[in-house]
Amino acid sequence: MPNADTAGLKLTAPRAELAPGGLVRFDDRWLMGLGSLGFGLAIPLITGLYGPYTPAQGTFWVGQVGFVALAAAIWGGNRWLLLKQRQHFDWFSHPLRKLLMLVTVNVLYTAPVTALGLLAWFAWAGLPVDRAALQVVVLANVICVLFVTHAYETMFLIRERESDLMRVERLERARVQSELGALKAQIDPHFLFNSLNTLGHLISSDAQRGREFCDALAEVYRYVLASREQDLVALADELAFVRRYHRLLALRFGEAMQLEVSPELDDAALTGELRVVPLALQTLIENAVKHNQLGAETPLVVSLQWTGDAITVRNVRRPRLSSLPSSGLGLANLDERCRLVTGRALQVRADGPHFEVTVPLVRP
Repeated sequence: MPNADTAGLKLTAPRAELAPGGLVRFDDRWLMGLGSLGFGLAIPLITGLYGPYTPAQGTFWVGQVGFVALAAAIWGGNRWLLLKQRQHFDWFSHPLRKLLMLVTVNVLYTAPVTALGLLAWFAWAGLPVDRAALQVVVLANVICVLFVTHAYETMFLIRERESDLMRVERLERARVQSELGALKAQIDPHFLFNSLNTLGHLISSDAQRGREFCDALAEVYRYVLASREQDLVALADELAFVRRYHRLLALRFGEAMQLEVSPELDDAALTGELRVVPLALQTLIENAVKHNQLGAETPLVVSLQWTGDAITVRNVRRPRLSSLPSSGLGLANLDERCRLVTGRALQVRADGPHFEVTVPLVRP
């Protein structure tokens, strides 16, 4: 069925899901664990926070555990603040306020927590407070937190965009299904009305043929009921139905109405790979009968030709002197159904001696 390409952007990193309230939430436990471990180990080593302590001393390892715990506290706290502020601010309504809130909250949380953690370390380890190292670590943590927050926000926006595309696709699919259902609902009464008109004519002119027509109509209408729940049917089934429908017309018009199906079309149908909109061919044959003259000496011949990815239904143009009343469905209804289901419209050619309509075929 036709729709916009919603493949979108995919992330192989943290898996996202919708939290209560429709907010996107990431399963980022592994990212938080690795990030806290990496920052907690790297920053103290780079900035010389261990002072004279080496891996041969227990204080060094206690310090490592403490710095990793501090990094986890900073990461987890900023993550919690980020999720909280997302419930109240978004980029589209208040972008400047959102940016200021992110920066302010991150700085006011990260800087004090880092400073307190380092002061506790200096006091516990018996080291003099290294103000230069303290300033560098606080600044490094703030920059790292802003970078990580930016990465989180980017992932959130990508996921929200992906979610919006999926929502639009679902709405579009619902709209198409609704339109298609409305069009299908028009087919049954339209087909039945025309069939009952024919039956009434036969009963008044030839009761025996009318009885035969009634039995054949029941068989044909069974297919109409079965196919109305389907958007596409196998081409072989549609051709079998068209032949049964032609039998109905033959009961009324005799040899004045003839149907020709090309052998190539029958062969293509036998593969079982082609699909067509249900009742499409029957609608075109019915249209030809309704709008053209036919008689024993000048029979109306409707031919079905296979053109690879479509079927061309052709008949000679001999317009009736007085056209039968039209309900306004016909080609317009069929064209819209083909557009909705296959993404391709009918091709109608009526500028020569023949009237041709090409119906698209699809492969599953």
